[in-house]
Amino acid sequence: MKVGLVGNPNVGKSTIFNALTGMHQHTGNWPGKTVEKATGFKIYNGTRYEFEDLPGTYSLASHSKEEEVTRDFIYFSDYDALVVVCDATALERNLNLVMQVLEITSKVVISVNLVDEAKKKKIDIDFNKLSELLGVPVVPTIARSKKGINEVLLKLDEVCHIKNKPIKISYDFLEKETKKLYDLIPNTHVDKDIVALHLLTYDIPFLNSFDFNFHTDLVYNLDIRNKVREVNNELYMKGFTKDDIETLTMECVSLECEKIVSEVITYNKENYDKKDRIIDKYLTNKFTGTIIMILLLFFVLWITIVGANYPSSILYDLFFKFEDILLKFLTFVHLPSIVINALVYGIYRVLAWVIAVMLPPMMIFFPLFTLLEDLGYLPRIAFNMDGVFKKCDSCGKQALTMVEGFGCNAVGVTGARIIDSPRERLIAILTNAFVPCNGRFPLLISLISMFLIANTLFGSFILTLFIIFGILVTFLVSKILSKTILKGEASSFTLELPPYRRPQIIKVIIRSIFDRSLFVLKRAIAVSAPAGFVIWLMANIHIGNLSILKICINFLNPFGHLIGMDGVIIMAFLLGFPANEIVIPIMIMGYMSLGYITDISNLAELKTLFINNGWTTLTAVCVMLFSILHFPCMTTILTIKKETGSNKWAFLSFIIPFVIGIIVCFIVNLFSALF
Repeated sequence: MKVGLVGNPNVGKSTIFNALTGMHQHTGNWPGKTVEKATGFKIYNGTRYEFEDLPGTYSLASHSKEEEVTRDFIYFSDYDALVVVCDATALERNLNLVMQVLEITSKVVISVNLVDEAKKKKIDIDFNKLSELLGVPVVPTIARSKKGINEVLLKLDEVCHIKNKPIKISYDFLEKETKKLYDLIPNTHVDKDIVALHLLTYDIPFLNSFDFNFHTDLVYNLDIRNKVREVNNELYMKGFTKDDIETLTMECVSLECEKIVSEVITYNKENYDKKDRIIDKYLTNKFTGTIIMILLLFFVLWITIVGANYPSSILYDLFFKFEDILLKFLTFVHLPSIVINALVYGIYRVLAWVIAVMLPPMMIFFPLFTLLEDLGYLPRIAFNMDGVFKKCDSCGKQALTMVEGFGCNAVGVTGARIIDSPRERLIAILTNAFVPCNGRFPLLISLISMFLIANTLFGSFILTLFIIFGILVTFLVSKILSKTILKGEASSFTLELPPYRRPQIIKVIIRSIFDRSLFVLKRAIAVSAPAGFVIWLMANIHIGNLSILKICINFLNPFGHLIGMDGVIIMAFLLGFPANEIVIPIMIMGYMSLGYITDISNLAELKTLFINNGWTTLTAVCVMLFSILHFPCMTTILTIKKETGSNKWAFLSFIIPFVIGIIVCFIVNLFSALF
């Protein structure tokens, strides 16, 4: 039996999916989390169920690719039943989708989730009466503790074998007009009234899907187009436009929902959401909300910086102890010395450095990020920043992708799927690199400590200022893109602010480790291994008296000096393209003319090395600015190519921040020389 899970964003749909299948699909307390289908299986009473966790949607009038996935599944897929998940604390809003689904099929089980939250707010729901009015089974559930899950499976077993007629919502103002199109609409399992409504509102994505699935020709058939135009003209003479039809049909659905809710829900406590509203008064206020947001950013960065130091040094020591064992083993098996050097000092050493530097910050940052997500704070960030993004002709949801970018820019890029508008999604993707991922933190933290201020607390404050500068650049570039290659107006932005919920600490830790930290690390390792080999080759193949690496450095020196840096720094950033974590070791290798990646763990020694090679405070500032603004890593570029399906956007995502980083550093260097 094939079963689809449908529901509004942030109603616990993925948690229900996990409870039904025993899988660990990522869940989160913010809208738009599920951005692609996930499939899981369950055997119950001898029946094998295949469950599809579909992207959340408020309506079957889809506005994004993810919502189209859900709409097409409900209308056109060959499924046996649907589970529609609702939020018990916001049932009236959720019933809008329920009613639209019940117009298409009656093979539905309604899972009214979060009944524990409703109970806290003194909201009583008569589930038997609701089931009677809707004509389908209704099951109260608490997905987090798996309460009601067996009842959902039991009811699914029933509805899969029942053939009831879907409900019929009356659209009185259109009844005559829709019937005029009946003869031109082919017979399918989709009700002709529904198809006629989509024809009258020129819903081309739906009609294209209809034609594709039923091998029909609704979009290009001239007879149908002429008839639709004729009917629309008649409606226009009566005072109905396309927008009026959409609005009035939704009003008909809403009236049905209001009628049902009035019979099944009792609110025993006025202002049941008063506590949330009091908190939101400060968190979503333009002034206090912004201050709290910056303080939280500072707090998360400070904890990440302080907490990552010790495990990084432990990992570093462990890896380099193992290096000696690996070296002895490879020598014992009589591999040629050139192969041993390439494997150990090239590939292994780069991998060891990437893991030691990258893993500890991720293991701290991602759990903190996930805690804020579970609390319901991330949508408040998007809400606060929506006004600024609107002025940039972009979308507030871009703020969510920016926050994800702090952990990994590749994750931020995939997170852009929650943005409905393709144009605004591309803006979010192209500007995500201006948010420094945790791979850039070691360089930024080290330079702040060496050249600006050694105190960890004040160092975190300086780092926060650099990050805010990157965010300001994001706003500026978003505006420029909106006026040039991605020209357009900001789309309407509807974002539900979810209720505040107590995070599930154990699940947060597990999810952040497996779904985020290890996933990102695996990608970084995949691109770092070949990079280590290439870096070793460049440092060990000589032309005359100079290695290829040294020749490249000498060639880049004039350009580097022009923007406040030098050839070693520029080369380090270029060779660090596969993984930002190896930029500092490459700098050390370049200055010390070594043939392999090495480390100076003592910051005083590292500062002396840099100063002896011409570094000043200005150099450090330019390097930090370039680190904030420069091109994203290879993993992110490959992710962008996959997400956009285009080499063009992948190239632009590399070149735009690269050029901006050069321009900013040139201006800073020029300003310093003049004043």
